[in-house]
Amino acid sequence: MTYPEAIKKLRNKLILSQTEFAELLGVSFGTVNRWKFGKYTPTIKLRRKLASYFEKYNIKVEE
Repeated sequence: MTYPEAIKKLRNKLILSQTEFAELLGVSFGTVNRWKFGKYTPTIKLRRKLASYFEKYNIKVEE
């Protein structure tokens, strides 16, 4: 699945709003929103952070 799909699935599993998800990752709401619409992808540092969540919740991401 793509990053936008994976992020949405992760947010749903964690039961977090976009704002709460942004706070969890230490980014702005706008950043999460741009990921959601596929305008940008997370930085390498954030991909590593997200990877631990994706692994924990068994979410596969196509890079």
